[in-house]
Amino acid sequence: MARSLVLKLTAGKEAAERANQAFTVAATAIAAGVDVSLWLTGEATWFATPSGATLGLPGATPLEELRTAVLAGGALTVCTQCAARRSLAESDFVPGARIAGAAAFVEEALAEDAQALVY
Repeated sequence: MARSLVLKLTAGKEAAERANQAFTVAATAIAAGVDVSLWLTGEATWFATPSGATLGLPGATPLEELRTAVLAGGALTVCTQCAARRSLAESDFVPGARIAGAAAFVEEALAEDAQALVY
């Protein structure tokens, strides 16, 4: 089994179920002791902002709780270009979120013990 899980979320509030699923899988993997790195791209970038962790998805764990779990036990990264296109800087994100580019994503995803998933 992979000891590292790299997730890329490419959807925002327009695809609430997909977004919630990515955060749920990330938080669940962390709880199981897996190293998790969750990457936010496109409209998912907003989930790293203080006010962006809301989906209002009935029957789902609130996104803010899932994000807190990811930040506490894993890594939360926003795509460099995606942040720039939205005029966002690292200071616009919740504490613990970082900005990194494609080279860092590729390095994580191709690590020997990694499994990468895209939502």
